[in-house]
Amino acid sequence: MDFRAAIEKLSRRFAEVENSLANPEVFSQQQKAQELTREYSRLKELVAVGDRYEKVTRELTENRELAAAESADSEMGQLAREEIARLEPELKKLELGVQEGLLPPEPTDSRNTIIEIRAGAGGAESALFAGDLFRMYSRYAETHGWKIEPMDSSPSDLGGFREIIFEVKGENAFKRLKFESGVHRVQRVPATEASGRIHTSTATVAVLPEAEEVDVEIREDDLEISRCRAGGHGGQGVNTTDSAVRIFHKPSGIEVRCQDERSQIKNRAKAMTVLRSRLLERKIAEEKAKYDAQRSQQVGTGERNEKIRTYNFPQNRVTDHRIDLSIYNLPAVMDGDIDELIDPLLANDLEARLATLNQ
Repeated sequence: MDFRAAIEKLSRRFAEVENSLANPEVFSQQQKAQELTREYSRLKELVAVGDRYEKVTRELTENRELAAAESADSEMGQLAREEIARLEPELKKLELGVQEGLLPPEPTDSRNTIIEIRAGAGGAESALFAGDLFRMYSRYAETHGWKIEPMDSSPSDLGGFREIIFEVKGENAFKRLKFESGVHRVQRVPATEASGRIHTSTATVAVLPEAEEVDVEIREDDLEISRCRAGGHGGQGVNTTDSAVRIFHKPSGIEVRCQDERSQIKNRAKAMTVLRSRLLERKIAEEKAKYDAQRSQQVGTGERNEKIRTYNFPQNRVTDHRIDLSIYNLPAVMDGDIDELIDPLLANDLEARLATLNQ
């Protein structure tokens, strides 16, 4: 592939978008301005990848020429070979980045993200694990400068959550988190286990792109809205008023409940955000179903009954079963250092999409 031509194409489009955003009239159309701003951010990153690709290509060529000219045991020859060993893997990664720019962007990648974590098999231990996953994603969001906004939760009596729903706001939040959908399994000795036996528990994670009002049409006549008293531990201010909101969408059968805010109006707005995102998820799933045969190798279909990952505490190991990747640094992962898991998933997905494009 002619990567230089691809880089020039991306640079030209970046300049076009930059010029468009310099026109004040663009911002009179809010949706168009938002789309151009998102494209600008995406292209800016890709152009930087292209610049780095060209720099690494030059350095690699120079070091290969130097290695060929010098004797095998000379100091300059050894240094050149060390540089080649360092630069070749980076060049391969950069090539994937350039090719990504040639693919149509996923329209939801730049969206804010709604994450729903639910305790699964394992009783109280699964609720504790759901709490651990919430902390893991919260810490990960902090490292990327994203904002976490709780939307609803059902705390467990012994700690953790039976269910927690929250929003992650930030650039490329959905792009980096979308492959977290599925069943997460934990193997460890619970704090309540006196005999020291290892238990296996699960928690389910659903990752939804935040829907915009133009994505899905919701008619007021299709909604059944009721208010109720918020649940939670005693003494909380939310328990003293009927501030929780329940919305039932009759055509789809989807029910949403939000109670995090003391204001009924704010809870209703949050509930509508979750409802729109769930309806968008369903719409996207239906549209993608027809492409399943072509993209059978794609990582992370989003099916919630998938066992996507195992967190094995006795072995200090995290295994992602979709790409057969194991990392032996569990404490760091649980503390939010999950780029080592997410980056290979993104790379694998990109390769699958490129393979489909070239068929």
